[in-house]
Amino acid sequence: MRSYTYEKLLWTTSRVLKVLSVCSSNKPAVVEAGGMQALAMHLGHQSQRLVQNCLWTIRNLSDAATKCDNMEGILQMLVQLLSSNDLNVVTCAAGILSNLTCNNQRNKVIVCQVNGIEALVRTILQAGDREDITEPAVCALRHLTSRHPEAEMAQNAVRLHYGLPVLVKLLHPPSRWPLIKAVVGLIRNLALCPANHAPLREHGALPRIVHLLIRAHQDTQRRASISSNGQGSGYVDGVRMEEIVEGTVGALHILAREAHNRAVIRGLNGIPLFVQLLYSPVENIQRVAAGVLCELAADKEGAELIEQEGATAPLTELLHSRNEGVATYAAAVLFRMSEDKPQDYKKRLSVELTSSLFRDNQNMPWSDVQPPGFEDVGHMMPPADDSYRDQMYQPPHHDSQGSMHSNDMNRGYEHQIPIDSMQGLDIGSQGGSQYGGMENLPDLGPNAQSGDLNFENLESSLPQQSGNNQGMPWFDTDL
Repeated sequence: MRSYTYEKLLWTTSRVLKVLSVCSSNKPAVVEAGGMQALAMHLGHQSQRLVQNCLWTIRNLSDAATKCDNMEGILQMLVQLLSSNDLNVVTCAAGILSNLTCNNQRNKVIVCQVNGIEALVRTILQAGDREDITEPAVCALRHLTSRHPEAEMAQNAVRLHYGLPVLVKLLHPPSRWPLIKAVVGLIRNLALCPANHAPLREHGALPRIVHLLIRAHQDTQRRASISSNGQGSGYVDGVRMEEIVEGTVGALHILAREAHNRAVIRGLNGIPLFVQLLYSPVENIQRVAAGVLCELAADKEGAELIEQEGATAPLTELLHSRNEGVATYAAAVLFRMSEDKPQDYKKRLSVELTSSLFRDNQNMPWSDVQPPGFEDVGHMMPPADDSYRDQMYQPPHHDSQGSMHSNDMNRGYEHQIPIDSMQGLDIGSQGGSQYGGMENLPDLGPNAQSGDLNFENLESSLPQQSGNNQGMPWFDTDL
């Protein structure tokens, strides 16, 4: 691949590498031998069949190449290929960018510097309802908008290139749950930039996110009520509804940093559900629920509503949580709720909070959110994004060769009962796209396993399902 120019030899060799790249044992060896760079040399070749084979092979290898150096040329070429009129090329380029920006700050910075944000937003706008393009593109943007030096620039760039309206639109049908999960995570990242708060609100993000939260929570409740039937595990299109609950509440947590957004969330009657989620058996859900209540309690109206919903008892119980973030947010909510209480009450509460939070003399991680008068229970709140990490995107499976399987879906939830697809949210429409058809589109196979990811490997326990819409893992989570 490095030394020859004869097209038929290059094409045949790329076919061999494509087959080899399916095997998880072969991937590291091919990558270490410089396979990514050798294949990338031919991405500008006149032979379309050679370009496509090289792209699919790079995509198969890309989950094993997240730690590679010297990727500048490949990343720049991939961003350029997003402008292709060929659906196959755009699909591959978006997926590879999603993988290569997973947990790799250097690659994130490079993609941002070569106008990758603009190219990805444009790709999403042009793709319409083609989720095989929009989902990896959204996942790549989610990676690019968090945990690297150019993240704030990227958060602004999505807005400046008119990405917010289409992202909110993707929260509506016919989007399926994997895409919705990715978009919610991206919106959460975008909300870390204060300049995005008003536009997201104006485009209707808040009521839609609350609606999705309610629907997902209803599904988890329905599944819990039939769990005695002993039915299999609880996924919709490969996504656990607990993940949607956590993701939507996490996004609302960040959005609630802004006063107008807090008023909208109060008006949407979200507080009773947030209080109910404090009783969740899932620690991460407890954490984001306490976090959003902490923000809402910053306003007197919010603090009063939280107290009226009976939050004092569960919050007091959560002071003793082993999860430092849960305990600290619970303490902050209780303290903010006490602002109008008598001084004696506040003093007793302060002593109890201090005793609970520092019972083991732990050094807790804090950030810059400090409620008024909260000095006795810690100087700063836990960082809002410390539990979110990059993960693999899940491309659709059409039963042909390829790879990119990871262990992304095993996120600490127990075996669960199956639930029906959410009405109106599982329609795999491909309408509204500016790309051509999907004839002869190569696909990925389900047999390979990927390496170490930080989002607790969410996919390893997924039962195999039949049908062409089964999700296949790639790097997808940088919430």
